[in-house]
Amino acid sequence: MSQDHLYRVRFINQDKVYEIYAKSVFQGELYGFVIIEELVFDTKTTVVVDPSEEKLKSEFEGVQQTILPMHSIVRIDAVEQRGTARITEFDGSKVTPFPSTIYTPSGGDGKG
Repeated sequence: MSQDHLYRVRFINQDKVYEIYAKSVFQGELYGFVIIEELVFDTKTTVVVDPSEEKLKSEFEGVQQTILPMHSIVRIDAVEQRGTARITEFDGSKVTPFPSTIYTPSGGDGKG
């Protein structure tokens, strides 16, 4: 029995929180990056159009793969069904960010 996976990915980009849905999320070969592929957007043609989702659709149109730095990701959830992709304002006062430098090399002598 094959089960299709669906992930909700929330990440920070230019002081906004992006929430997108994708079928494939994995760690990239380059340390500290997460790769997101097969983005999923609403394909229904309805009278009511969500401007936030339309903006995301146009921003990611033609994108096959998005590579995000690990420290920009807020959360990745495996979900059963797709919700509405959206962009919201980031309120940085309620979030403590990870340090921007993950790895700091030693003094050069290899002794740390």
